[in-house]
Amino acid sequence: MANADELIRDTVRRIVPYSPGKSSAEVMAEFGISQVTKLASNENPIGPSPQVIEAMCQAAGRAHIYPDPQCAALTGALAALLDVDPGTIVVGRGSDEVIHMLGLAFVDPSDNLVFAAPPFALYPHTARLMGAEERAIAHRDFRHDLEAMADAIDERTKLVFISNPYNPTGTIVTADEIAAFMARVPDTCIVVFDEAYVEYVEAEDFPDMLEYVRAGRRCAVLRTFSKVYALAGLRIGYGVAPADISKALKQVREPFNVSLVAEEAAVAALRDVEHMRHCVDVNRQGREFLSGQFEQMGLEFVPTQANFILVDVGMDSVECFEGLMRRGVTVRTGEIFGLPSFIRVTIGSREQNGIFITALREVLGGRSVSPDLG
Repeated sequence: MANADELIRDTVRRIVPYSPGKSSAEVMAEFGISQVTKLASNENPIGPSPQVIEAMCQAAGRAHIYPDPQCAALTGALAALLDVDPGTIVVGRGSDEVIHMLGLAFVDPSDNLVFAAPPFALYPHTARLMGAEERAIAHRDFRHDLEAMADAIDERTKLVFISNPYNPTGTIVTADEIAAFMARVPDTCIVVFDEAYVEYVEAEDFPDMLEYVRAGRRCAVLRTFSKVYALAGLRIGYGVAPADISKALKQVREPFNVSLVAEEAAVAALRDVEHMRHCVDVNRQGREFLSGQFEQMGLEFVPTQANFILVDVGMDSVECFEGLMRRGVTVRTGEIFGLPSFIRVTIGSREQNGIFITALREVLGGRSVSPDLG
C-alpha cells in the first residue's frame, strides 16, 4: 500500500503547518505553575461584550439549524456601517478564509504573489498551496517597502498583500504612500489590504482603502472580528472588494462556512459601539504604559498602531521567551520573523501588562529601577 507521502501534491510539501506555540495548559503543566499570562496571540484581553455573550447564548438554542450561507444579517449590518454595497462583502471563517478564497479564485501555478517580509503566515501559505511563486520583499525600517514591492510586480503577479497595520511590527503605510503605490499597480493584479488591526489605528494619515473599493479598483480590504471585537474563538471575518471580485470569491466559498453563532455574535458586536471603544481605550493605555516601561529600561521598540509591540530585548529572543515562560508569561519570539533579539508582546490588560514587565525585568537582570505598576 502506498504511503500518503507518495501521493501528496508537490505544492503541499512546501507548506509548513502554522504553529500557534504552546498553549497555556501546556505551559502550566511543564513548569508546574497555576496561571499563565498569555500575550502571544494578539487577543483582546477584555473579551466580548455582555450583549455579544447574550446573543451567542440565544443563538445556541438554534444550533440544530444550518446557518444562512449568505450571512445576510451581518452583510447588511456591515454594508450600512461601511457605506458599501452589500454585493461587495464576503464573509469568511476569519479573514484567513477570505485569503484562502483569493488564492482559490485567482491564483494559477504560473503566477506570483508579492508581500512584505516577514509576512503574515497565510500569504506564503496561499502561494504554496496554489503552486505559485513567492516574492517576499524585505521591510525597510520595520515598514513595507512599497517602492520595492511595486518594482516586484509583473504581468504574472496576481495578488499583492499589504498588512496595514503591519504584523509583526505594528507600523502603517500612509494615505500618500498608498496613493503613490496604487498609481504604479497594473489592473492585472489584486492588491489585498489586510486591516486586521484597523480599529486600533489612531494615525491621522491612515488610508481609507474602502474608497479604492468604491472606485472599482482591483483591490480587496480584509477585516476581522478576532481582535477589537474579541471573537477570535468563533472565527469570523470579512472582505470588501468590487462586486466582480467578491462574486468570484463567493464562487469558491464553502457552503455554510460561517456558523450561526458566529454571525449572531458579530452582528451584536457591531451594535455595541461602547464596548469596542472601551477596548480601544484599554489598548491605548496599555500601549502608553508598555512604551514608557521600555524607555525606562533602555529598550528599543517599534512604535505601534496595533494591539502588540515589537521590542528589542537585547538578547536571544528564544532565551528571553523561555525565561518569561518559566515565570508564567508567553509572548512571540522574534527569530520566527528574522529578528532574533526581538519579542512581540500583545498589549494586555493593566494587570497583565504589569505581570509581563515584572517578569521581563527579572529575565533581563533588573537592569533599571522597579516600575510603577499602580
